[in-house]
Amino acid sequence: MTSSTLPQDAPIGIFDSGVGGLSILRHIRAQLPHEHLLYVADTGFAPYGDKSEDVVAARSLAVARFLVARGAKALVVACNTATISAVKLLRESFPDMPIVGVEPGLKPAAGASRNGKVGVLATERTLVGAKFLQLRDQISAATGAEFLLQACRGLVDQIESGDAQATTQLLRRYITPLLEQGADTLVLGCTHYPLVRASIEDVIADSGARGIVLVDTGDAVARQLVRLLDAGRLLRAADDAEPASLHAYTSASAAALAAAFNSLVGIDLPVDEVAFERA
Repeated sequence: MTSSTLPQDAPIGIFDSGVGGLSILRHIRAQLPHEHLLYVADTGFAPYGDKSEDVVAARSLAVARFLVARGAKALVVACNTATISAVKLLRESFPDMPIVGVEPGLKPAAGASRNGKVGVLATERTLVGAKFLQLRDQISAATGAEFLLQACRGLVDQIESGDAQATTQLLRRYITPLLEQGADTLVLGCTHYPLVRASIEDVIADSGARGIVLVDTGDAVARQLVRLLDAGRLLRAADDAEPASLHAYTSASAAALAAAFNSLVGIDLPVDEVAFERA
């Protein structure tokens, strides 16, 4: 391709193990309203958090190839677990493509904490990842912050199920010990968790804790995507006559993802069901 018209008009590919990536997609749509978007919810293979790093990396590569085959000009790994397991592999596989991953906001959380105690809510796979532990140690050494790690087993599945009462009970089980240890800042270390922010705030309020800061990195992910597209001259023209499009795919129920888009993003959208082979 010698013309910049095609890549500028090409879509951005976004994927997650389920609907959690919709929290990232909302920020991307707000900051890049003129861009075409592709979204994959790999719900049929979820959760990623209870699988080995090699398995998640292979699956992420398969999903990324699917998006690239559909013309994606950039990839957003809208999943903390997939970022830790696969973002290096994806960048090696697609060296000329902007790729943005999601990382727990440990640095902004350390800066926001008043007492230096930061609770981190994340999947078990995220919390045992070498990349995450190295980042934790670096920021702890630089800031003196103490990171209290809480593996939220089953929470992703519970959020996907849509049972608000059961989700709140599970959140209470995981959040209460962090507050009891004195955490004044909580990192929402999985893209699913901002989708239940209201329930998290209710749990905190019921505990009697005040002034708890919640850190969600979705806005930072979108801003990084803007920077990379701009640097590569890949931003779609705002005055393009064709309106921005959004296409969604899932490895599970199309009806379930369509309902999630309606309730969480506020749009009605047809969804295609797809199958991915392990790379």
